Amino acid sequence: MQVKKIIKTLENDGVIAFVTDTVWGLGCLPTSEKAVKKIYELKHREAQKPLILMSNEIYNLLDYVKPIPKEGCRLIKKYFPGALTIVTEKSDKTPDFITSSMPTVGIRVPDNKTFKQICEAIPNHVLATTSANLSHQPSAKTYEQALANGLADYVVPDYGCGCQGLESTVCGVFGNEVRIFRQGAVNISEIDFS
Repeated sequence: MQVKKIIKTLENDGVIAFVTDTVWGLGCLPTSEKAVKKIYELKHREAQKPLILMSNEIYNLLDYVKPIPKEGCRLIKKYFPGALTIVTEKSDKTPDFITSSMPTVGIRVPDNKTFKQICEAIPNHVLATTSANLSHQPSAKTYEQALANGLADYVVPDYGCGCQGLESTVCGVFGNEVRIFRQGAVNISEIDFS
C-alpha cells in the first residue's frame, strides 16, 4: 500500500477513493474544508446532503459525537465493524461543513481490511466520506469503476479485499428512539429495538 501517497494526497486537501465492505467510497480529512467542497463539486452533490465520518475503530469517532444513547451503543456493539451507519448528535469537533450545518453526523466502521489499513495510516484515523459516484448514479463496486469515475486525486487499490456492492443501512439514534433512514446491507428490524 502506498501509504505516503495516500497521506500526501489527503494533507494537500486532496480526495481519495477507497474500497469498503459495502461500496467504494470517496473521502478526505475531516479538517479540510477545501477537500470537502471539492467532493461536493466533483459529485454534483446537493449542499444539504451531509458527509459521514468513517474510521477503522469506533474509539476514533467518539470525539466527533456527543455521548451515544444506549440504543446506539447496543447497535454499535452488534453491528460494528459492518455495514451500518449510525446518525447521532455531533460534538463541536465535527465541522458544520461536513454535516451541512445539521446538528447530527453519521458514523461508520466498515469491515474491510484494506480500508482499515488506510485509516490506521492516516492522521487521526478518520475520513469524511461519501460514495464514489456522481450523485444519483450507481455506486462504484470495483476498482475499475472507481477509477473510471475520475472523481478522486488517488484511487487506492483494493488489494483483493472487494466490496459486497450493497450500501450500508443508515439509522438515526435520538434518545431512546431509533429511526431507519435507509435499509441497506444490514437488515435491522423493529425487533432489534424492543
